[in-house]
Amino acid sequence: MPEIILDKPWENIKDILAENDAEKLKQFLTDLSPAETARGISRLTSEEQQKLLILLNPEDAADILEEVPDTQAIDLIEDLPAQNAAAIVDEIPSDKQADLLGELDKEDAEAILREMSPEESEDVRNLLTFDPETAGGLMITEYLAYPKNIRVRDTLNDLQTNREKYADYTVQYLYVLDKKERLVGVLRMHDLLFAPDDALLHSFMIINPLKVNTDTTVDELRQFFDEHKLWGIPVVSLDGRLVGVVLPDAVNEASCKKADQQFLDSSGIVGGEEFRSMPILVRSGRRFSWLSINIILNVIAASIIAYYQDTLAAAITLAVFLPMISDMSGCSGNQAVAVSLRELTLGLIRPNELLRVIGKEVLLGLINGLALGFLLGSIAMLWKGNIYLSLVVGIALMVNTILSVILGGCLPLLLRKVKLDPALVSSPVLTTVTDMCGFFLVLSFGTLVLPKLL
Repeated sequence: MPEIILDKPWENIKDILAENDAEKLKQFLTDLSPAETARGISRLTSEEQQKLLILLNPEDAADILEEVPDTQAIDLIEDLPAQNAAAIVDEIPSDKQADLLGELDKEDAEAILREMSPEESEDVRNLLTFDPETAGGLMITEYLAYPKNIRVRDTLNDLQTNREKYADYTVQYLYVLDKKERLVGVLRMHDLLFAPDDALLHSFMIINPLKVNTDTTVDELRQFFDEHKLWGIPVVSLDGRLVGVVLPDAVNEASCKKADQQFLDSSGIVGGEEFRSMPILVRSGRRFSWLSINIILNVIAASIIAYYQDTLAAAITLAVFLPMISDMSGCSGNQAVAVSLRELTLGLIRPNELLRVIGKEVLLGLINGLALGFLLGSIAMLWKGNIYLSLVVGIALMVNTILSVILGGCLPLLLRKVKLDPALVSSPVLTTVTDMCGFFLVLSFGTLVLPKLL
């Protein structure tokens, strides 16, 4: 076994690939942490990555895809021959299968689906019809369900007969169905093991079990698991048929992915995750698309300054305070944005509750605006000894703070209402508007008392 080069594990991987030793490769990757595995594979060439997946058996290759980020996993399988990719995807849990194939081009995904086993392919096609951020998109279809009139001994015989197939299932509960495959009860494994052999499942199952619909959202699922410490929650269709099970880990992963995407969006990286191992043109395009929009937004803000250029030329001191006022107001507004985003995520407010948000933010904005305006006005007074300059910058900051917190609190609600991502749009829109308002307030107030500023 080669010694692991801690700083450069990909060098070991390259050497093992050159030897075509599948067992040595499997053992080496097993000894790496998931993070080091992802890092090592990302430094391989596309040809080396393909060779790695093909050299490993499909089950071991599937384990690798489960450890690395979805974006990297997609890159790894999209260049594989469809037959090899299908063999690997066949070994991945159903929810992960849907995640990966849902991100591929339709032609590539269809080619892989055609090569998969009919049963697996049908399950994945069904999962792909659901929104990935709902219970239908997150659920797994590997669960154990039995008719309500089956006896304990027959259930245990089935478990024993199919132990190899069920070994990879996450089994804490058995689900009990009626003749139409509607969920009627849940059975804990503990209760099954200690029940009389001739007992019928419906005689000691938990009736009216907790369940969710296929369109239950990630946020609702997270709230559910916060309230109910369960190993999983059954998912039913509109007619009550059991169609899958959502695990807490899947909800946590989806919540983290959603938060990461919101962070990337708010940072101006659109189109999904970005890694430095991606093609340079793809990375450039994802960043440039948002940067180019920001140019337009900043031109709008700068036009306010151009309109009042005579005032600035006469009282250049005002230029010192412009960035302070726009920056302080922007910070206040972004605090309001963060609170609204958080409350929307937790379900504490709805998009139509604008008046409630305005009422809460106006008072806060007035208090902070007065305090901040007084501080900045005092600084202007100490610096120039001009009460009019002090009043202009102080009142401008106070008014702009009030406007920014109202806008920051309401923007996420308005954007959510029109089906836009509030995390992506709120911050740049807020920044532009607070800049424009700040510049306008300072320069218009300054124009009114211009003779007193000279």
